[in-house]
Amino acid sequence: MTSTARTSCTAIPNQKHKRSNRRSRQRCNLSDRDSQSLSTLGYFKTLPLEIFQMVLNYLSVKDISMLSMVSKTISNRLINYISSPSGNRRLLLQDFHNLELPGKREGSCVLEHYKSLGLLLKRCTLLLPTRDRLKYTHKVLSEVSCFKFNGCPSPLHCLGLECYGVFLQILTAGWDELECHRVFNFLCELSNLPRKVQTVVSSKPGSARKLELRIRLYCRRVLLNHWVHQSDSAFWLTRILKPWPMVNQARLLYIIFGPVSSLDGHVVWQKMIEGPTDETSLKGLADAIKLLYDTEAREWTADDVISLVDELSVVPREWLMENNARLLILSGNNICFTFMASKAVNGRAVELARLMVFLTLVCEKDLYCMDWAVKMMQKVCKVFSTPGERNNFLQCVENAFAHMIMDMLQAVLSGDRDEEDSSFLNLFHLVNAQANFHKEILYLTMRSNSNAI
Repeated sequence: MTSTARTSCTAIPNQKHKRSNRRSRQRCNLSDRDSQSLSTLGYFKTLPLEIFQMVLNYLSVKDISMLSMVSKTISNRLINYISSPSGNRRLLLQDFHNLELPGKREGSCVLEHYKSLGLLLKRCTLLLPTRDRLKYTHKVLSEVSCFKFNGCPSPLHCLGLECYGVFLQILTAGWDELECHRVFNFLCELSNLPRKVQTVVSSKPGSARKLELRIRLYCRRVLLNHWVHQSDSAFWLTRILKPWPMVNQARLLYIIFGPVSSLDGHVVWQKMIEGPTDETSLKGLADAIKLLYDTEAREWTADDVISLVDELSVVPREWLMENNARLLILSGNNICFTFMASKAVNGRAVELARLMVFLTLVCEKDLYCMDWAVKMMQKVCKVFSTPGERNNFLQCVENAFAHMIMDMLQAVLSGDRDEEDSSFLNLFHLVNAQANFHKEILYLTMRSNSNAI
């Protein structure tokens, strides 16, 4: 009994001793983790948080982004600093309307600042999932009204969307396609972009002028303008267009890249219908078409792009054929030939012949080499499956020249002349176009005969 009691008495202190060892080990582990966390701060571990943030005020944004890569602990402190009131005041510049900057390109300073800020947030959030990175970024930027779709009362004279665009470009550079899809969906949720696009593409052109302008500015300045590689630009333009039927894609393309008024920036819907336009009005559309036709745009086939061009030529109503021809020339040889070849294959020889005549007219007016038009016609002739179809097309070209000259001559003789006497000038250009076109054909024929001899 005595020995048993003694044994039981000695067992209890041993158990207590083991429990106290476990607690001491836990305290040691906690202190070790704290010391490791502090050690990753380096010399900054001796500074209180307030002093650390004061030091950051003396560093440039680029320097802070470099500092964020030192350790996870410093990165977390920087995330807290960015979200703090002092960090917000320091980092979220909002001087978007003061474009008169001495000795600098308009807005270059604030744009460079937001590039650096994009790099800073890219590095600070490197270990977070994509959705969390986007949520944190939105939380930081949400107070800047000019970054929002309808946030600025004067969007034409504001750099806010441009800054938001360069920020996003730096933040998302190098992300894979799946992540970029998430970014686009996230932006659509924030801006309610699909619903706004639905409104303008289903309404009468020009009936929602302010909304058309907002969509144009948001798509161009936030999503499209800042990419270095064509594949990136094609990806974002595809995200904007692909959810919609082809007819709506054409309307949306015109809203984003079509001609606008120099006075108020609103889309000019009648520009392609009322009279011949210039290269400047068509360049944006032509560049967008080339971007989608390029091999980098994997989601578009040649037929898709040609169908889009066809739909575009009737937005909002059928364009003047001269404007059609000018757009095709600006879009490049491949698109121009593919468009014309599709008409040849589908038996639309008369329409193709008229287009051929207008291509020569644009070459004459805009001082392009006429031998380009002749070579284009040669390529198109090879598309026809029989000599009879080819000869019929050539006859249609000559008939189109004759009919157009007679129509223009009748307009001149009627005496209905405007201040610029455009009817006479058109006749003058068309006669010269026909002469130069046939001259190049004669040169080509004579060279072929000389080589045969």
